[in-house]
Amino acid sequence: MNLLTVKGLSKHFPIRSDFISRISHRELFLKAVDRIDLNIRQGETLGLVGESGCGKSTTARLITRLIEPTEGEILLNDSDILSLKKRALKKLRKEVQIVFQDPYSSLNPRKTVYQILGRPLEVHGLTNNRREKRARVVQLLNMVGLGSEHVDRYPHEFSGGQRQRIAVARALSLEPRLIIADEPVSALDVSVQAQILNLLLELQNEFKLAYLFIAHDLSVIEHISDRVAVMYMGKIVEMGNTETIFDSPLHPYTRALHKAVPLPDPRAQRPHLTLKGEVTNPINLPPGCRLESRCPEKEKRCQAEEPILTQRGDGHHVACFNI
Repeated sequence: MNLLTVKGLSKHFPIRSDFISRISHRELFLKAVDRIDLNIRQGETLGLVGESGCGKSTTARLITRLIEPTEGEILLNDSDILSLKKRALKKLRKEVQIVFQDPYSSLNPRKTVYQILGRPLEVHGLTNNRREKRARVVQLLNMVGLGSEHVDRYPHEFSGGQRQRIAVARALSLEPRLIIADEPVSALDVSVQAQILNLLLELQNEFKLAYLFIAHDLSVIEHISDRVAVMYMGKIVEMGNTETIFDSPLHPYTRALHKAVPLPDPRAQRPHLTLKGEVTNPINLPPGCRLESRCPEKEKRCQAEEPILTQRGDGHHVACFNI
């Protein structure tokens, strides 16, 4: 059974100050996310990967209702998130939490760790007094590898990895079922990245958490994900089990991402990228495949017709005509 189901989700940002829109008297839109479908099962990690600017973080903010979608459905255990009013939405916050990319800006520098982790407990009435709240904050810190000596410190007193541990503890404070991790290790050193990834895996096993893990680093996605969705210019172009996506990628964009991964041997010859040309302007996109201007395998129909995500095997979906 799916914990989260997303159907036809879109976010189109109007471009009101653009010169072309003023002289043509047409309203222009940037389609950051355009009719995507995905699902996540309880205890599963879905990796969402793609270039910067492809719509990954916008998807995260739509699912958590930090921004409102243009259209689509978001179901959490068959409950429509988008129809929830203020009080019901507050309850949803306990079920779905987010860990942001930058540990330096996601924590309030004027608040202590006790205040940062204690605030969600106050808002949702999960503790009865200050002693109980402090004990819960210490418990949360212990979960992420920190201790009681860190409770009264400020964010500037921690390293980047420690700050991200605090951000993870804040996400855990309300005992959610789904955590959206928006590039949680991209701002950290490689050795620290491994520590945070292992921490997330340990917490998932202990609390049966589901993750939507967003990254642009394929090695990170391969390490942590059960399934992978590949995103390009607001669309999911390939989705499947991690082993399938990494061993037998079908979409030209997915194969290009694999070839862009640096090789650990400096003497090894780097494979040439297969994508050439300019990225299509994301404002008022023309009909057809969004990769058409860069794809080495394009056909005539790719310019006029947009491919849809079609099943090509057991749980393997690809949006490409030339498969």
